[in-house]
Amino acid sequence: MRLLITTDTVGGVWTYTKELTEGLLVRGNEVILISMGRAPSPDQRAWTRRMCVKWPGCFRYLPTEHALEWMQQNEGCYRQAEAVLMEQVESFAPDLLHLNQYCYGSLPTDLPKVVMAHSDVMSWSECCRGGQPGDSPWLRQYLRVVREGLANADALVAPSRWMMEALARNYALPAHCAVIANGRAVAGRNEKTARKLQAVTVGRVWDEGKNVRVLEEAESPMPVLVAGELALEAEPPFASSRLRLLGQLSEEAALTLFAQSAIYIATSLYEPFGLAPVEAALSGCAIVAHDIPSFREVWGESALYFSHAEELSAILHALYADRVLLQRVAARVRARARSLYSQDAMVEKYLDLYASLGARVDLVEAEHAS
Repeated sequence: MRLLITTDTVGGVWTYTKELTEGLLVRGNEVILISMGRAPSPDQRAWTRRMCVKWPGCFRYLPTEHALEWMQQNEGCYRQAEAVLMEQVESFAPDLLHLNQYCYGSLPTDLPKVVMAHSDVMSWSECCRGGQPGDSPWLRQYLRVVREGLANADALVAPSRWMMEALARNYALPAHCAVIANGRAVAGRNEKTARKLQAVTVGRVWDEGKNVRVLEEAESPMPVLVAGELALEAEPPFASSRLRLLGQLSEEAALTLFAQSAIYIATSLYEPFGLAPVEAALSGCAIVAHDIPSFREVWGESALYFSHAEELSAILHALYADRVLLQRVAARVRARARSLYSQDAMVEKYLDLYASLGARVDLVEAEHAS
């Protein structure tokens, strides 16, 4: 099968797309990957070069910097990209389009179009600001292109039931909807490597949805490390000296950090799924998560949950004092992540979805490229 997949270089969508692309290639499919948002980073470029070498003739990459729907300058987010995407539909001749932006569901083609819902401005505003955003030309443009993309998509995928239900509150959804959890392949950690008694989190410090500031209010008996993009401001984002800001890390550096740490704190107010906690769990971290419905759905009873800074402080002190409890929580979340959120599980569910839409799916044993 030949797939055209869109992605963006700004957030977790890139990691998700990498996992999906690699899983599809291993199973004998061909992929052209087209990125939006901003120029790819050196690490992202390096990955695409490795894929081209590893999968000659089966993988192609086309970077663009077309605006994403949620960006403030979103006037041409669909129009600018339509010609590029349709040109690739003509030249690459895919069997199916897997679109990681809503608006591209409107592409004028009869090919099956799968739209993946990673997040949404309306549900973000409901969770982070207690209601819908105020009217503006930017919001009207966003809503128009999202609604048109959903209306013309053949299938909509969300990574959690919570996200699908959030979308249903604000939009008319396609007849074919599926919940497919994100998956991740993380190499096993060398257990002889010492694990530090420290807590970590990953999140854009400037994004109120990530709620990283709750860490400043909590009291921790252990170091707390924060990795993620910092806002461009003169003043430090935190007054607390207890927090160590690492800035934005490469994927390899983040996974190394997880493998060296005991606890991952998932702080988000808004998180349709959360790949970073999955990576941390697979790396052996215990998960302490903000008590929101999507985290409850993803982690069930395996994680520990907090609603405010005082509860977070109590949990961190309890885990610091009770290493048996710490190991038990880490083992629970790792087992759940391995069972439900693997790359293989995700890719197989997508292949089933593609087949249900009439796409030609040629299954190849995954071992052929090991």
